[in-house]
Amino acid sequence: MIEVEGLTKRFGRTVAVDHLSFRVRPGVVTGFLGPNGAGKSTTMRMMLDLDNPTSGSVRIDGRHYRELAEPLKYIGALLEAKAMHGGRSAYNNLLCLAQSNRIPASRVSEVLEMVGLTAVAKKKSKGFSLGMGQRLGIASALLGDPEILMFDEPVNGLDPEGIHWIRNLMKALAQDGRTIFVSSHLMSEMALTADHLIVIGQGRLLANTSMADFIRENSRSYARLRSPQQEQLKDVLHAAGFTATETAGGVLEIDGAATEELGELAARHRIVLHELSSQRASLEEAFMRMTAESVEYHSHAAPGGERPAGPAGPRWGPPHQPERGHRRSRRDEGA
Repeated sequence: MIEVEGLTKRFGRTVAVDHLSFRVRPGVVTGFLGPNGAGKSTTMRMMLDLDNPTSGSVRIDGRHYRELAEPLKYIGALLEAKAMHGGRSAYNNLLCLAQSNRIPASRVSEVLEMVGLTAVAKKKSKGFSLGMGQRLGIASALLGDPEILMFDEPVNGLDPEGIHWIRNLMKALAQDGRTIFVSSHLMSEMALTADHLIVIGQGRLLANTSMADFIRENSRSYARLRSPQQEQLKDVLHAAGFTATETAGGVLEIDGAATEELGELAARHRIVLHELSSQRASLEEAFMRMTAESVEYHSHAAPGGERPAGPAGPRWGPPHQPERGHRRSRRDEGA
């Protein structure tokens, strides 16, 4: 278990993390969400003693990270995909980590196979693509076969098959009773992966709840009905005490109504329904609603009135095919 108690971090007059307290429990995938500048990366760095808190503490199985004699056997973390020695091969990068934590060298080959990098194990990591670097970072987190895993943007740079693989890997590890803590800006992916959510804004805790409860409490739930007998349907709904709003295409929307009750009501009055569906907001919509007051950077409408586009049975085996390595050009680096 990870226990965060009253965690605070100040940089001069700026409060990056503000008296944050929560627990990350084993057996579930816990998503860590927040807008840019919310303090997620700072919090994760303090969990690993890479930054010292101004006040408060983080315990991993009851101890500080710095008190763990062989930390990779307790917690594996991926915070930066390219945080590897570029002049060393993938195998030697992992071998150095293994030797520092008294992990058998045979484990290096195992995790390279698990993430699909066996074919490039002897290649220097400086020639790896972002996706390959991400796989190598995941391999380093898995190296000590730890009970706790912490990932920051684990799908960044992965192809669709790789995203599917890491999603199933995290679910399988959680089902095995391990503690999985993952931060991501990809709401659609988080909705498919996480069971529990911890949401922060401006360094403060906004939510600590299940995925289902978070969406239900921070979004609109309604039923949609469409019928060739629209006027009769509206009269029947009004008589039954339902407030229906007519939208484009003649669709009626009713907040907080159960589709079963509406279907039975229409059937009793012999009204034909062409559509009867339950609608609920996505995780992204619920997240945007909750964090609207905590967003540090706001974009504005582009010319023409449209907003610019934004970034957008579990198996343990390796991904189907790793991305090809390439040397980054000056253009890749934004020069």
